[in-house]
Amino acid sequence: MKMKFTLKEFKDLGISAIVIGFVFAWIMRDASIFGRTNFLFIFTIMLIAVGTAFIFHELSHKAIAQRFGCWAEYKIWNMGLIIAFVLAIVGGFVFAAPGAVYIRAPIKWGQVSGITKRQNGLISAAGPIANLVLAFIFQLLTFGNGLIEVVGWIGFRINVFIALFNLLPFPPLDGSKVIEWDKKLWGLLILTTALLYIRM
Repeated sequence: MKMKFTLKEFKDLGISAIVIGFVFAWIMRDASIFGRTNFLFIFTIMLIAVGTAFIFHELSHKAIAQRFGCWAEYKIWNMGLIIAFVLAIVGGFVFAAPGAVYIRAPIKWGQVSGITKRQNGLISAAGPIANLVLAFIFQLLTFGNGLIEVVGWIGFRINVFIALFNLLPFPPLDGSKVIEWDKKLWGLLILTTALLYIRM
């Protein structure tokens, strides 16, 4: 089943990725990456690492939701982007809540509309799982040399961080919906992610 997109959704995803890429780059602006401290260079690296982590996380939610016949669309949260930008510039720390995939279950005549706990759990688990898959792919790049190795390490760390944060069992994070449906799956995901995080 093909994912359905709107032009506005493409725009919202693009703007969100650019802003959070900038936020991470600003936090790391004084770091030396591959012997370079040029902000534009660091921003490009962050856009690759953070942008892919964020976009694949959200698109995984969308893909599973649409597989269950739901309407699913990513929508930007303008205030979240403004807060992220200001906190990075003024406070020097990352707050990344640029938007979310909004989901609505199909309405069937004579039935109560809604998604089951299982469906909601699977939709929610899809995002962190996508980040774990990306973390593995980026880790493969660490066996390369030079810039490829650096991009690999940054991408690996960011994806593990995003997966771990989203698996925390507090609403509205993904972890709260996964644990409500299947505590064993949540335990497996959080343990795997925590072990990878410790390895960082």
